[in-house]
Amino acid sequence: MPTARTVLHVSAHPDDELLGAPAALFALRDAGWAIVNLACGLGRDGQHARREAELREACRRAGFELELPAEPIALSRSDDPVKAGRRLVELIAETAARLRPALIVSPHPHDRHPAHELVARAVRDVIADQRAGGCARWWMWGVWDDLPLPTIAVGFDRRRLDEITGALEAHERELERNDYRRLVRGRAEMNAARGPELIFGFGSPGRSEPYLELLTEAVLASGRWLLGTPRRLDPASPLGEPPSGVEIGDWLQLESVTQRYGAPGATRE
Repeated sequence: MPTARTVLHVSAHPDDELLGAPAALFALRDAGWAIVNLACGLGRDGQHARREAELREACRRAGFELELPAEPIALSRSDDPVKAGRRLVELIAETAARLRPALIVSPHPHDRHPAHELVARAVRDVIADQRAGGCARWWMWGVWDDLPLPTIAVGFDRRRLDEITGALEAHERELERNDYRRLVRGRAEMNAARGPELIFGFGSPGRSEPYLELLTEAVLASGRWLLGTPRRLDPASPLGEPPSGVEIGDWLQLESVTQRYGAPGATRE
């Protein structure tokens, strides 16, 4: 059986742990969950030492545990995606079997960035093949492309936003290249306006929180991928809702735009 109150967050890159679903992870952390960030890659060759140091400091600030493979997985555009996919499956399966998490969190398989999509497909396959230590719940986030089927709303305030960006600032050199604090803040403000209608139906009333984070929950039940029940996150009982009857296996398996047409320009990692 999965270990109670352990979350395995799977990252393609350092900084994903604070760009993808930080509000949800912080809320679960505050409710007593252990948040374990599995960092599969460390960026380009020549960056590894610097990015690992930044990542360790970011996880310290966030209160996350950190797992690193013996050798970072090569996830750059010039690397072999088939080889990377196999290594990701092996790494995620080994880590999940050892930690036995109750929940796995990762990018979604249509997030445009090739490395994000590789990680998502590996998570999908590990859970579907029942190699995730008994875990059958998967929460997905989007950075480079929207979630088409969000099911979980995580409201938060300015104090939480400052906590998230304060941890994100440990990735100092990445923020010099592109200030992702703007992404975290701008996405959360946009989702505060549109999120309730995307999750609960068009015409639904807005919410009072200034910021909102969106996630999609998928649950593997009797070999079928079911969409989670639309809800606001309750950190005291985050997995208490049974899934809906909506099957989304076809969406999870569907070829992505990136797979068909390629990534925009050169990828950053």
